[in-house]
Amino acid sequence: MARVPSQTEDEASLAIRAAWLHFIGGLTQGQVAERLGVSSVKAHRLITRATQIGAVKVSIEGDVAECVRLEVELSARYGLDYCEVVPDIELHEAPLRELGAAGAAFLRREIEAHPNSVIGIGNGRTLSAVVSELRREAAPGVRFVSLLGGLTRNYAANPFDVMHRLAEKTHGQAWTMPVPFFANTADDRRVLLAQRGVQEVLDLAGEAKMLLVGIGAVGTSANLVAAHVLEREEIEAAAAEGAVGELLGHFFAADGRVVATGLSARALSPALDSLH
Repeated sequence: MARVPSQTEDEASLAIRAAWLHFIGGLTQGQVAERLGVSSVKAHRLITRATQIGAVKVSIEGDVAECVRLEVELSARYGLDYCEVVPDIELHEAPLRELGAAGAAFLRREIEAHPNSVIGIGNGRTLSAVVSELRREAAPGVRFVSLLGGLTRNYAANPFDVMHRLAEKTHGQAWTMPVPFFANTADDRRVLLAQRGVQEVLDLAGEAKMLLVGIGAVGTSANLVAAHVLEREEIEAAAAEGAVGELLGHFFAADGRVVATGLSARALSPALDSLH
C-alpha cells in the first residue's frame, strides 16, 4: 500500500519551492505568495523554514529544484498563472500518485483560501488520484459541481464516485449531472440538457471560480476507451480529424484550436468556449 505524504512533508516540499522561487528565481516574497497561492506571511514562513531545514545553501538540491525550474519555464512560455511539475519516478506508467499528491495539496490550499467557493469537477484518472490523496478536512461551505454527465458502465471511471468522495472527505456539497457522458445523438443531447435538473447543475457550474479537470489522450489507449465510454472506432475518428487531446468530452488540436467532432456534438458538458 502506497504511503500518503504527511502534512509535514507537504509543507517541507512547499517550503523548498518557495525558497527556489525567492533565491534562485529572484521573486519577491509577495510574488512567491502569489505564485504559490498563499499569504505573504506564509510565504515568509516557508522561506524561513527552508533555510532552517538546510535546503538553502549555495544551490537548492534535490529533484524538486529541477521541477521548479521547469515550472518557471513552462509558465513563461505559455503564460500560465500557476504551474507545478512533479518528479516522474515511474518506469512505465504515469506518476498518478505523485500527481495526485501535488494536486491534493493545491486543492487543499484553494479550499482554505476560498472556503465558500464553487468548484467545477471533471473526470479522469489523475483527478481520481487527487481525491484519493486528499486528506479529510471539513469545509462545509464548499460546493463541488460536476461538469459532465457521469453515468457509465464502469463504476471506477464514474465521475459520480469522485464527487461522492470529495463530499465525504470535506463535508461539502456535491451536485451531479444525472445523465450519460455522451448522448446517443445530438438531438438526444438537446433533450437531456433541457431537463430542469440538468440545467440547474449547469447554471451552478457557470458560477465556479475554479475548474478541476483532467486532460485525456486521444488514441486506442485513451481512458475513455478503456472505461468503455467510447468505442475504439470513435476515438480513432477524432484522431483522424486532428485531435490530440480531450477535455470534458471535447477535442483539441496540437495548436490548441477546438476540433469539431461528432462526439463533441453529443457530449453532455459545457462547450470549451464557455469555460473561464
